[in-house]
Amino acid sequence: MSVLDRFLFGRIGMVTQVAPRAVLRRRWHSLISLGFALALLFAATPSQAADPAVEYMKQAARDLIAAAKSGSQRDFMEVVQNRGHVSAIGNYALGNYKGMLRASDQKTYYEGMVRFIARYAAAEAPKYVVSHAEILGPSVREETGVYVDSRVHLENGSAYDVRWLLVPQGNSFRIRDAQVLGFWMSPFLKNLFENYIGENGGNPQALVIALNR
Repeated sequence: MSVLDRFLFGRIGMVTQVAPRAVLRRRWHSLISLGFALALLFAATPSQAADPAVEYMKQAARDLIAAAKSGSQRDFMEVVQNRGHVSAIGNYALGNYKGMLRASDQKTYYEGMVRFIARYAAAEAPKYVVSHAEILGPSVREETGVYVDSRVHLENGSAYDVRWLLVPQGNSFRIRDAQVLGFWMSPFLKNLFENYIGENGGNPQALVIALNR
């Protein structure tokens, strides 16, 4: 585990003053596990098949399940790169330091962020086994994007309501965020990254270097 990993993972229970460590870890872990349930979720609701956003999440779920079965960090990286709105997620995660990131570092930063997410997903995914899942309705279009609501049940009896935020891109979508246990995940990543930058001289390049080690 790198210095960055130890710092960020150690901050999982410290990034907000609202929820205790156990709840924060459940949010992050459930975000990983919920993706593996989506194939079951959409297969069980054929009436939603004509919904473009639901269809997109159905394919995203297949990609996630394939990555989970392989246990490969590289496979998770491909899913994040192909399905996630990487630039939007990455720019938001920099918070107040966004304007300080050098243009020449942008590509390297995005690649490092994807690698960080994929490495954590590959390590944690086998620990969370899905029992079943359900879709809670058709997608909802709002000014901020397209929302798909779901409920994921784990074999340990836990259940999570999850809302996916999709952003239209051409004739398709990209995943911009996910709300787990009432909390959006992008602000969670933002707090982690901002804290790391702040404790390393306030220079985003410190994060870029650490993400790519």
